[in-house]
Amino acid sequence: MTEREKTFEQLRQNKSILLLEKKSQLKMADPMQTYFVKESEEKTVVVKTIKETVIPESGPFAVKVAINTTNIIDSHMDLHIPGLWKKSLKESKGLYLLQEHQVKFDHIISDDVKASAVTMSWKELGYKYEGNTQVLVFDAKIDPEDNELMTKKYKQDKVKNHSVGMRYVKLLLAMDSDSKYDEEEKAVWDKYYHEAVNKEVADNHGYFWVVTEAKVIEGSAVPIGSNRATPTIEVTESKNEPSKDTQIDNIEPLKSTLTEKQISELVERIFKHVKN
Repeated sequence: MTEREKTFEQLRQNKSILLLEKKSQLKMADPMQTYFVKESEEKTVVVKTIKETVIPESGPFAVKVAINTTNIIDSHMDLHIPGLWKKSLKESKGLYLLQEHQVKFDHIISDDVKASAVTMSWKELGYKYEGNTQVLVFDAKIDPEDNELMTKKYKQDKVKNHSVGMRYVKLLLAMDSDSKYDEEEKAVWDKYYHEAVNKEVADNHGYFWVVTEAKVIEGSAVPIGSNRATPTIEVTESKNEPSKDTQIDNIEPLKSTLTEKQISELVERIFKHVKN
């Protein structure tokens, strides 16, 4: 029996347990990484760079970061499929941008986060891959007083990777197996194999996991992500746009051209009219 056949045998026998384990755990960046993209060959210059933006020396500023990208097999052997965040983004409230997945007060980078799923080309994101990816984007407002270290790292353009803290909801096992016992897994392989931009990972291992739905728990800045195609997209000056509830307070009052005497006479006539 070849090593690949042994792998298939183990996956076949333990599939239900592995699915249960993955669904029960909180997925985040690995402590030790084995990453499958040759970054020096695949990475290009990101279109928008921090050097091109105006960052205030002090006070709040804004970041736009890629927390996760689809269509790439990560170090967990997971292939995230576009649309996996749709339900979660409708339900999730109060998301955090954290430092290294640490849910501690001194590791909160921002609690003012707007999360969205945005379709971008790989080239827009800074990679040579063809086609598009769906990016889980965090637009976050950062107050330097909350996390001095990460404020400095973002301003120095030293945050190259991010990672999503998530829970699996729906996932499938894909196997490049010819066994009659793996027909279901082979069908998944045939359906999703061409979705991956780094197919060599699937070829080398003979299997991968397909994630079609997941729940966002948080997003983190990390030194090395399980998915390295998660850069800082933009750092800009924070813009305080008035909300719908406060916009009325910002409207300048109408300037009257009437004299005080004319205004008094007008008020007097109004009262007389009301009494009548």
